[in-house]
Amino acid sequence: MDRLNAVPPAPTFQERGFTLTEMAVVLVIVALLIGGMILPMSAQQDVRSVSETEANLKNIQDALLGFAAVNGRLPRPATFATSGVEIGSCADDAACSGLIPWATLGVGKVDAWGKLIRYSVTPAFANAPFNLTSSVANRTVQTRDASGNAVYLAGQASCTATSQCIPAVIFSHGKFRLGTTDGGQTLADGSSTNTDEDANNSGPTNYFNRTASSATTGGGEFDDIVVWVPYSILINRMISAGRLP
Repeated sequence: MDRLNAVPPAPTFQERGFTLTEMAVVLVIVALLIGGMILPMSAQQDVRSVSETEANLKNIQDALLGFAAVNGRLPRPATFATSGVEIGSCADDAACSGLIPWATLGVGKVDAWGKLIRYSVTPAFANAPFNLTSSVANRTVQTRDASGNAVYLAGQASCTATSQCIPAVIFSHGKFRLGTTDGGQTLADGSSTNTDEDANNSGPTNYFNRTASSATTGGGEFDDIVVWVPYSILINRMISAGRLP
């Protein structure tokens, strides 16, 4: 009878569950651990996206060289996001700056962020087969030195038949700011200080390529990815294909 009326002993530390305070501490620790993982995962995704875009641009560069070897000229840009076919002719430098003619080349049309790849080509190298004497490549690519001054990476201030610049430039607008979606929607700039990105967006002959930066000085914020078709490589490919003497 005494056993039935006896008060059960209090649970030991091992037997009782977590208190609300202890649960709160555990949840905070878990949240901190997850939060610490999100940033590295995001950074890893950004690295993968840049690598994927660079690979796509390299593939496009190779396709441009292959097109030239077959046709004796580089393709003209596309102007419609949904067709990807090169335009009939380029009246001037501005008309020869647009979207990569992905359908004509048979290449991927967007970067890792779903933006259409941009393309600008010298009219003399796209409207008809070019030659070594009178066809002058007039695209240039610049970067910024440690003081923020623009310096040439490829090409120079004056492009001539004996001092050639670049036949064509291909670039991605990067993750942030500017660009056109696969569906043809033009994306907002989102900054008033990204002067180098604005230069790439406007063209038509001079472009910038530099390390990604969030700084608002020395050319401003920048995450464009830019490659180009070097004159010497294009000419060598054309000679190998028998398109040039």
